[in-house]
Amino acid sequence: MVEQGQTSLAGQRLGAPETLGISTLEPGHKPPAMPPGRLVPIRVLLLDDSEEIFDISHRASGRVLFETVCLHLNLIEGDYFGLEFQSHHRKMVTDQVRPCLSSFTDAFMCLSHVLICLFSIRYLFALQVRQDLASGRLTCSDASASLLVSHIIQSEIGDFEETQCRQHLLNTNYIPDQMALMDKIMEFHHKHIGQTPAESDYRLLEVASRLEMYGIRLHPAKDREGTKLSLAVAHGGVLVFQGHNRINNFNWSKIRKLSFKRRRFLIKLRQNVNQDTLEFLMASRDCCKMFWKVCVEYHAFFRLFEEPRPKPKPVLFLVTFICVNLSVGEIHTSHIRTINIKGICLRPVLMIFICACLSFSEVTCALVNGHAEDCRGATPSPLISPMLNDTGAIRTDDEEDNRRKNCPTDNAYCIAKELLCTERTYLKDLELITSFQGVLDKEDCVPEALKTLLSSTYEPLHSHHTHFLQELEERLSLWEGPCSTEVKGEMQRIGDLLLKSAQELKLQMISECVFALERACVASRRLECVCREFELQKVCYIPLNVFLLSPLHRLLHYRQILDRLCKHYPPTHTDYSDCRAALDDVCELEAALRPGLEQIENYQKLLELQKDLIGVEHLAVAGRQLIRLGCLSKLSGKGLQQRMFFLFNDVLLYSTRGITSANQFTVHRQLPLHGMTIRESEDEWGVPHSFTLMVQQQSLVVAACSESEMEKWMEDLKMAVDMAEECNGLTADLLSASKDVKSSGASEVVESEDDLCGSRTSLPRNGNNSGNTLNRGNTTAHVCWHRNTSVSMLDFSIAIENKLSGNLLRKFKNSNGWQKLWVVFTNFTLFFYKTHEDEYPLASLPLLGYSVTHAGESENIHKDHVFKLHFKSHIYYFRTESEYFFERWMTVIRSATVSASRTRYLNRTEPD
Repeated sequence: MVEQGQTSLAGQRLGAPETLGISTLEPGHKPPAMPPGRLVPIRVLLLDDSEEIFDISHRASGRVLFETVCLHLNLIEGDYFGLEFQSHHRKMVTDQVRPCLSSFTDAFMCLSHVLICLFSIRYLFALQVRQDLASGRLTCSDASASLLVSHIIQSEIGDFEETQCRQHLLNTNYIPDQMALMDKIMEFHHKHIGQTPAESDYRLLEVASRLEMYGIRLHPAKDREGTKLSLAVAHGGVLVFQGHNRINNFNWSKIRKLSFKRRRFLIKLRQNVNQDTLEFLMASRDCCKMFWKVCVEYHAFFRLFEEPRPKPKPVLFLVTFICVNLSVGEIHTSHIRTINIKGICLRPVLMIFICACLSFSEVTCALVNGHAEDCRGATPSPLISPMLNDTGAIRTDDEEDNRRKNCPTDNAYCIAKELLCTERTYLKDLELITSFQGVLDKEDCVPEALKTLLSSTYEPLHSHHTHFLQELEERLSLWEGPCSTEVKGEMQRIGDLLLKSAQELKLQMISECVFALERACVASRRLECVCREFELQKVCYIPLNVFLLSPLHRLLHYRQILDRLCKHYPPTHTDYSDCRAALDDVCELEAALRPGLEQIENYQKLLELQKDLIGVEHLAVAGRQLIRLGCLSKLSGKGLQQRMFFLFNDVLLYSTRGITSANQFTVHRQLPLHGMTIRESEDEWGVPHSFTLMVQQQSLVVAACSESEMEKWMEDLKMAVDMAEECNGLTADLLSASKDVKSSGASEVVESEDDLCGSRTSLPRNGNNSGNTLNRGNTTAHVCWHRNTSVSMLDFSIAIENKLSGNLLRKFKNSNGWQKLWVVFTNFTLFFYKTHEDEYPLASLPLLGYSVTHAGESENIHKDHVFKLHFKSHIYYFRTESEYFFERWMTVIRSATVSASRTRYLNRTEPD
């Protein structure tokens, strides 16, 4: 008998309140009573390597010991943990108490650290990760191991101090071969200054949960050919490893039955033509049975949302009766009320009735005071099996989707979740800028002033939004997690976080960064090549300058989020005052930056077009504004030919897309707008949707693809002609910069078609780019060329405010299942990722030219919140998780698929 010492409990470390130690996952259950009998001392090794001795009756089950340990630790969520009986041969979950050493461990590693609401539970999970690291069970790369250890020592010794940190690592061994990684560990530890122990535990679990071996316990086995393998079970199903490399994964939805026979472990799959049963040979029957039990427990814990009903039990009824009514299913006696037994034909004889196929709930189970009591309302029996057999409750993918975790559905939560999803994408964009700064730091051609400007502007933003995202993730996890009502009421708000963030935003130098980078690129050919090479990487999925302007775009989205929250909350709501104050701060900052934002957006588009065009220099000059770009068909002697038009406030350019390695458009002609007239000419030429441009006694007949396109072009052309009166001198500069481009005042009235054909296959002789320079082939100009459509600067302005990120389920027209993807909408394009943590998109879908509609009943899509994207024969279906996100995705996608008329846009806020 050993007295209990003064040990530090998991809950005491973080100030957890005292509890009864009862799992909240089983409300109403009480700890099992201690059975009578002599007391046996049991030593339990806790996760912090301390030992405690508990006196337990020798007749008690392991459950009594486990509940006693939970009570000792003030542990609430006990279902995450368990006891292991340790021996030299194997480990097994304690069932009957034995007077020897037992180990308290994590029975189920949580899928995500953010789902764990109580700090004390996170602390215990962190201790389990430490044990797995020290034992080598949690294998990972050196960088990940160093990062994990740095969070551990931040929790243990606090902020970084080189001498103390080095001495601590020399005295304490957290991972094998720790000495070789000491410098790396100290480098990471230096970055964690200011983190509390609770925050360090949170970061430790955040990193560990992404590792492939997180929560994995390997069980040695062999396949039919005798190859040495290892089996493991996780939240998603059964895994197969060869060494520490996962080679197969059997999802629960694909498993029909799990069983074992002696040393053979069997997995029966669903609808697998090649092989419906997989067989693995384990060391012994006991090992096989133990792994089967682990699979049962994991399936019950992670997959079952309710206790399954027990199997029907055979019941023997000895009933003496005289049948009065011969109708099927009715029995009458003087002592028994009418009982319905389906499917049995009764005869008017004295008989012994044996019910071997019906359960208590289907017949009757008791005779009380001369009548039968129905047992259907009785309390169901405790969970006794995972129901993995043929008649069990295995869920398909669709059933799993229907039984997803019930998250809050109110608009405030959905708005907060939208903020979280878009913040993750925004932080990824800031990380890309940080990596771009790293590339520039290695180049000698970059001016030091530019390096200093970028570093002082974006590094504070990256640090600020990293911390903001961490707070937002924790707030959302508490919002949707199984916390108490008091905690939920305090945490179901984000106005305070947005108010704090808005007050710390410094965005005044964003525009200057774009200007300074462009000036440096003009001065240095080497720097221009470095920027273009970086822009062609997969991770840079949109133009680099758009990334640099993303903080200004993010400010507009904050304003939208806060505006929706203020409209949703009543003035008496606890979060309303913070949201209103944050909205006022954001609107004030936006008003100060709005003129500069419009100017820099136009400048960025001009820079993008300058890279797309051959034959034009100095396009991005002060005073020039882009109005519209897109495709029109030019009428010539050979008929209608597709051309790409670029309308500015002083000149109209048109070009064709040559077959060159540079992915650029070759400009063939430019028309000054001063004195230009526009008239419809469909009746004159017999070409639908055509109109004529007259300038300097020359004419150009063009046709749009539709009437709406023609109206938008004519509207913008007339507005541009009016603006040209205020832009004298700009056209002359553009004309002098391009020697190969013909002006409307030249002797040639109509360009030579032979020259145009030759330009498609030859590299440019003059212009802003050489023929060997690669350019982005997915810019807006290229998409308009392929989709035969147009985009105005007004559409670009609307698109800036309509960015969205989140999970969507995608389905093709002829496919059966739905694929879950992380989707980012920006720059008129959907970018698809597997998860939000991916570095670059798997694919993209430009939406210009597409139509978005609701999925009709005739399309056999029997799901809620489904919208359809279609362009010609291309059809895609997308599902959202709620009505709110369905409306949001429809809104932002319509902004890309429906080009705005300038008149409709200017009048959209006017009263009817």
